[in-house]
Amino acid sequence: MENETQENKSYELATFAGGCFWCMVKPFDQWPGVIKVVSGYTGGTIPNPTYEQVCSDRTGHYEAVQITFNPSLISYDEILTTFWQSIDPTDPGGQFGDRGSSYKTAIFYHTEEQKAAAEKSKAELEVNGPFKGTPIVTPILPAKPFYPAENYHQDYYKKNPMHYQRYSVGSGRAGFLERHWNKA
Repeated sequence: MENETQENKSYELATFAGGCFWCMVKPFDQWPGVIKVVSGYTGGTIPNPTYEQVCSDRTGHYEAVQITFNPSLISYDEILTTFWQSIDPTDPGGQFGDRGSSYKTAIFYHTEEQKAAAEKSKAELEVNGPFKGTPIVTPILPAKPFYPAENYHQDYYKKNPMHYQRYSVGSGRAGFLERHWNKA
């Protein structure tokens, strides 16, 4: 038990908004070193918001995921790459079929090191990424309180795989990722 507690102290958090949080769990869940991925809400003005409140676009929250990871097994830079390759960072109005402020993209940094890494990766994406000439609009913001979403939103891709797949394709996310990142 003591080793587990000691090991937990070496874990770090990464928090990202990438549109619908259902589609943001699976890309991170597959990596060794990712301990857990939680769907939730961050960046807003009221504590413990509900899904309905966040979707109203009046709370200022983003749908987001918070990743607990072991940096000795996966780096923050690798997690950033996974984030960028899971979104359309050029869309200021939401992601794919999901529109509105709660579906916008953002990187929420927890440390100055994360902020610097995020700024560097964003600059590299603007120069070397598949969006030549199109501004990368994803903001890099200080982390704010994170509130886990309702239980039925957690691990949605595992609990409802057929609906998740239809949603990923129907929203346009799957096709975009295939065209721009060579990922399905």
